[in-house]
Amino acid sequence: MDSLWLTTAKLPSFPALSSDLKTDVLVIGGGLCGLLCAHALTEAGVSCALIEADRIMRGVSARTTAKITSQHRLIYDRLIRSRGVEAAQLYREANEAALGRYRRLCGEIDCGFEEKDAYIFDRTGTAALEREWTAMARAGLHATFDDALPLPFPVAGALRLPHQAQFHPLRFAAAISEGLNIFEQTAALAWDGRAVVTNRGRIAADKVIVATHFPLFNKHGAYFLKLYQHRSYVLALRGAPDVDGMYLDAQETGLSFRNSGEFLLLGGGSHRTGKSGGGYDALRADAKAYYPDAEIAFRWATQDCMTLDGLPYIGQYARSTPDLYVATGFGKWGMTLSMAAATILRDLVLGRSNPCALLFSPSRSMMKPQLLVNGFEAAVSLLTPTRPRCPHMGCALKWNLQEHTWDCACHGSRFTREGKLISGPAAGDLPSVPPQKSK
Repeated sequence: MDSLWLTTAKLPSFPALSSDLKTDVLVIGGGLCGLLCAHALTEAGVSCALIEADRIMRGVSARTTAKITSQHRLIYDRLIRSRGVEAAQLYREANEAALGRYRRLCGEIDCGFEEKDAYIFDRTGTAALEREWTAMARAGLHATFDDALPLPFPVAGALRLPHQAQFHPLRFAAAISEGLNIFEQTAALAWDGRAVVTNRGRIAADKVIVATHFPLFNKHGAYFLKLYQHRSYVLALRGAPDVDGMYLDAQETGLSFRNSGEFLLLGGGSHRTGKSGGGYDALRADAKAYYPDAEIAFRWATQDCMTLDGLPYIGQYARSTPDLYVATGFGKWGMTLSMAAATILRDLVLGRSNPCALLFSPSRSMMKPQLLVNGFEAAVSLLTPTRPRCPHMGCALKWNLQEHTWDCACHGSRFTREGKLISGPAAGDLPSVPPQKSK
């Protein structure tokens, strides 16, 4: 079943590359981040082209809950403890600037942009919320405390951040893609430092931005160690109440709520890709328990790239690649952070100073506890003597009984029952797969 966004938007189509090309900047990836990068550079007068292996906005960007907010679970308390107050202030600054840019752009686009308050709630206690409240204030955000929410269960407390926003991401993307130099059905295969080789020709570019969800080029940046992927699920319920806001559980496996028109978007079921977890079954059970009279009109799943420290990687791809840039690892906050990334990368490409660039640098320290977890998962998967194996780096694939897919717990590649590639970082299909029974 397609997402609500794909069903209720008409996206433009673009030609495939038909010959070799020369451009100042090449953007690889036609999700929201790639489009925003190309839009920002084109606005700045830069000769820019964008290539997409399939069609624009058909990947993760079409499967979001589409919240635009500076409130990213309990990020500010964690940032202050690990990086200091200045880091938290820069994070707030990057996200607030992104929200402001959305306001300006959406003022001229019919994309359902609405200001909404954002809430993070906890059903078990208030200690973590109180620490986050203090941290948000130190970072420059003015949240308030609440304990009475229009949710189908009681909460111990909640933080409310006013004047955040939600929108229809595909209607927005359709508008900003107008006038951009886009080539669909054009897959990047390799980069040699001077040009990108595609399945349809060679593109020479002075600068290259990789905005492909999971970075393409394994030789640089060690992203196979610095990233893992997480799945979560959304049900669009017809006949459920309007909660008049955007709500997220402080617990990693909790629920998310927001309305879009007549639908209530209920999110949850989160788990590491390739691992067991809640999935659709758990989310359907929650919907039945909390909204027994509602009907499931749409359902979809998304997949998020998670970093070692909870901050995205935005900037130079690796220390050894001065003309290659990346934006990845947005976690659950790809709408806001895609806009922040587009601004930062535009400035870096143009040689401008950006105060937030160092905070998000992909070359920052990898010495985080999550690195050990990622390494352990990869080692276990590589040593598991089963087939099929992921063509990305040879990890064992697990059969996902709920979604009927082959999933990689190492780096998050996914394949259909027949072995067709759904999403990377793998670049091709499986040569063969054993038969599997449906649930």
